[in-house]
Amino acid sequence: MFDYNGYLKQLQSGDSSSNPFLNFLDMKLEEIKEGYARFCMPIRCEYMQCNGVMQGGLIVAMADETIAHAIMTLLGSREEIATVELKNNFIAPAKGGTLTAEATIFKKGRSLVVGDCIVTNDDGMVISRSSATFLICKE
Repeated sequence: MFDYNGYLKQLQSGDSSSNPFLNFLDMKLEEIKEGYARFCMPIRCEYMQCNGVMQGGLIVAMADETIAHAIMTLLGSREEIATVELKNNFIAPAKGGTLTAEATIFKKGRSLVVGDCIVTNDDGMVISRSSATFLICKE
């Protein structure tokens, strides 16, 4: 089984080398605690569509990662997770600056976890809201 506690400690120390996807998106951990995670990500020109707004799938990916990390703080030593459902509502376009994603865990059951994430821009404007369900896989 994957050592989520070790991974989270490594991430908190500023070392994200074990998660290439975070590096690919340039996502940085800002805060993590029981049932909560906050990441930030700059909006880079490579993320933009022809109309000058950020591609939405990358915003959803940020929310998914942030919820997953909030869940990791609640897992037992023999538990792993996989996203089974994710719903997203885009509220406003992301055009520049930095996005911040804050996720909280709504409910952790025996086999499913439900979490929510709000993504905001530098001005605090809500860009998107996501809700996701993750499956807990046990050894």
